[in-house]
Amino acid sequence: MSAEPPPQRTDPVDAIIDQWAAVRPDLDTAAMEVFGRIYRLARAMGDRTEKAYARFGIGRGEFDVLATLRRAGEPYTLSPRQLSSTLMLTTGGMTGRLDKLERAGLVRRSPDPHDRRGLQVTLTEEGLTRVDEAVGVGLAAQTEALAALDTEKADQLAGLLRELLTAAEGPRQP
Repeated sequence: MSAEPPPQRTDPVDAIIDQWAAVRPDLDTAAMEVFGRIYRLARAMGDRTEKAYARFGIGRGEFDVLATLRRAGEPYTLSPRQLSSTLMLTTGGMTGRLDKLERAGLVRRSPDPHDRRGLQVTLTEEGLTRVDEAVGVGLAAQTEALAALDTEKADQLAGLLRELLTAAEGPRQP
């Protein structure tokens, strides 16, 4: 008597792959299986972290600015241009985020003492407190989701995704 294999888990991407196989059996959908799941996972986790940050009165975009300033270390100051390039935002997009954060008292803009035409953006004490609390809550949401994998699988996944991201982004320019 042979044991039947356990039923294979399915997700919405499996359904999409099955639909393509039915109408276009000539397609190799291996890439779609990977990137479809990465896209859906990024969207689901983005929604979770957005909810986590909402309790601090900020969205992901505002969190990204605050976190970038926090990671810069004391005095938690960068130019708008440095922020824009790090976050891959246009200057217009950055201005909107900075306006919102400044109105909320989380950042302060001031003249750059080394460049008469430049500005500096600095975390306020409230901004520092808020980002430190929000990063912990956001990481907790991510850790909760990652608990579906054991440590070995999580490490393996991180390594595989690192390889894929490096290949997708191409060689870094100096």
